[in-house]
Amino acid sequence: MHPIKYRPGILLFLLFVPVASLMISFKSKPQPEKQDNKPKIALTFDDGSINDFGEYKLETWNQRLLDNLSKHQLKAILFSAGANKSTEKGKYVLSSWNNAGHFIANHTMSHVNFNSKNTSLEAFKLELSRNDLIIKKYANYLPYFRFPYLKEGDTKEKVEGFRAFMGQKGYKNGHVSIDASDWYISGRLAKRLQENPKADISGFRDYYKNHLLNRAQYYDSLAHQLTNRRINHVLLLHHNLAASLFLDDLIQHFKANGWEVIDADKAYADKIYNGVSSTIPAGESLIWALAKQSGRFEKVLRYPAEDGEYEKLRMDKLGL
Repeated sequence: MHPIKYRPGILLFLLFVPVASLMISFKSKPQPEKQDNKPKIALTFDDGSINDFGEYKLETWNQRLLDNLSKHQLKAILFSAGANKSTEKGKYVLSSWNNAGHFIANHTMSHVNFNSKNTSLEAFKLELSRNDLIIKKYANYLPYFRFPYLKEGDTKEKVEGFRAFMGQKGYKNGHVSIDASDWYISGRLAKRLQENPKADISGFRDYYKNHLLNRAQYYDSLAHQLTNRRINHVLLLHHNLAASLFLDDLIQHFKANGWEVIDADKAYADKIYNGVSSTIPAGESLIWALAKQSGRFEKVLRYPAEDGEYEKLRMDKLGL
């Protein structure tokens, strides 16, 4: 991730060690960390669930999430999938985020995988266009598009064709610099609470915030090797129960570990998000893709970059 020439073995170490062990010391021209040189991170949320989670009704957990963003005076982006947004609950989710001052962006109509052989370029174009008709009615509509599963195409024709289409439609890529498996943690959390609504969920909270900080530190290290500077990071989260219950803890955890949490639109002002990778299949986080393109990190880049299976064994051992 940075101009601090790490040996590949060290990056592999960073990929798997517990978060408590990830205090990276940059060795090129040692300098004290300046206040304005903190790593910066913005929060974005995918999908837009309309589900109740056991005793947590949609209106309750969604409002709690919004309240925690408000508590920290943060503006986020909801990358909304459109298939469930024509219902009353779907309209409620979009309106509540829009009215709270957050941005609404595009995550396709039906959350299809663009890397699938069954998803054609023309069908994927329609996914953007159909959802655009739903979200552009909102005052805080933002013409950014995030690929489901962060898959940007499995052939050169699809990749280049859709990038050209986004340009024609006035869309920018809603890149992620930090990917993680928050969705997997939330799924296990919801299952636990369904089994026992009074279960102790403190272990899930700790795992959630430590996992996300771990991934942030890894991608920040990789980004630094690639750019020789601090970038404004964009974290991919999901609109789900874990975010609702643990977002305040997560934000405080990042701040306690030296990170500055910023508004999402400000993060995208970083010039790195104008970058385009040449990797095929295309996708994953932007930092992963640029590292892949560089050819310098083949021994430490796993594919897919993030997946619930990487967390399963550890969570099983912890009884989560």
